[in-house]
Amino acid sequence: MMKLNLSILFSAMLLFITINLKAALWDEKDSTDQQKVVLDAQSLLIPAGYSQNLHWNLILDSIGKNGSVIGWKSSNSAYLSDQGILKKLSPRKGKKIKVTLTAFLSNGKAKLKKSFTVWIAYQEQALDGYLFAYFEGSGPREKDEQLRFGLSADAINWFALNKNQPIIPSEKISGTGGIRDPHILRGEDEKSFYLVATDMNTAKNGWGHNLGIVMLKSANLTDWTDAFIDLEKSYPTKFKNVQWVWAPQTIYDPAAAKYLVYFTVKFKDDAKLDFYSAYANPDFNGFENEPTLMFSPKYGAIDGDIIYKDGTYHFFFKGNTKDEKGKEFANGIRQATAKSLQGPWKEDFNYLDAYSAKKIVVEGSSVFKLNHSATYVLMYDLYTNHRYEFQRTEDLYHFTPTPESFTKDFYPRHGSVIGITREEARRLNEKWGGAPEN
Repeated sequence: MMKLNLSILFSAMLLFITINLKAALWDEKDSTDQQKVVLDAQSLLIPAGYSQNLHWNLILDSIGKNGSVIGWKSSNSAYLSDQGILKKLSPRKGKKIKVTLTAFLSNGKAKLKKSFTVWIAYQEQALDGYLFAYFEGSGPREKDEQLRFGLSADAINWFALNKNQPIIPSEKISGTGGIRDPHILRGEDEKSFYLVATDMNTAKNGWGHNLGIVMLKSANLTDWTDAFIDLEKSYPTKFKNVQWVWAPQTIYDPAAAKYLVYFTVKFKDDAKLDFYSAYANPDFNGFENEPTLMFSPKYGAIDGDIIYKDGTYHFFFKGNTKDEKGKEFANGIRQATAKSLQGPWKEDFNYLDAYSAKKIVVEGSSVFKLNHSATYVLMYDLYTNHRYEFQRTEDLYHFTPTPESFTKDFYPRHGSVIGITREEARRLNEKWGGAPEN
């Protein structure tokens, strides 16, 4: 009987220990799950560049780094879906639409939620015309490589301002005394303007080498602050062997709430042409950091131009195709795409311009959206034929097959276009003249 009682007691103690051990293990697992879900919640972030003025789709995490499953719920799906898709913009009258976007996280039995406030950007402002920033191609070259402006009411018929003379002499704003490839951008606040250009004087120095880029900023399109960056002097370790710094452009990066400047770079000991980038400082007269490699197209490229549409960044550029021996046999306008400005970029090797198959060379592509329209214009410089033409698209993938021509009283080389208000057009014409009053 004693042996039986001891056996029963031993079994009971073993059962008790097993139950408590399992409970302890479950408690430990629950505690670990809770820690994981907390860590994943802490890492969730919607950057201020998005949340304060949303006119992009959001890329929302569905799985945390620690394995938490994440679902999302919008308080106003008419403006912003549960998947982070922007449905429409705020009316310009009144305050921006406020949306609460809530993340629901779960990891095992642990659950947590985290909410974000998102302000939906206003609808497109009333833009009534267009501004073309360009440099000339009619000669002589020492006068061509200067910043000029043209105006248009319809983006087809153009008139040069200031009798097609420079609006700012290059010797006042550049290190070389010349500028090429001007790119103009309207800022996030809708009233600031950013202009960058290649700092290069081929009439004086030829094509062998150029210093860097020119940076300008304005609050009214008529008065500009200016600076130029010599990459070799500013960053001697990385860029001591730089040969070319070409065709800079600027785009606002909502993930950083900063303006990203990107450009083509070639080093003296390397034939490859790659795209580098750096964030501009708040005064837009320099970089916050040393430029880094942004995108390296397979065969090299120049004249990059990035446009955002429906959750995708489209990176247009002048590209080429080479055979197995490295000999180029085709070139023209191509594109790469990405969900973020940080990439990765998916390169499409098809040519978009109407002239690539005809062996007619083009460069300096630039894309802009027509005012109050779903149509975009892809324009480019037929630099050996002294023409500037364009094709249309609504999705940035498929373009009209037949190119169209501008009418203009100037001969532009690689430039860019933005939409402007009637008041901005009046102000520009008042200062420099040249466009008909309408």
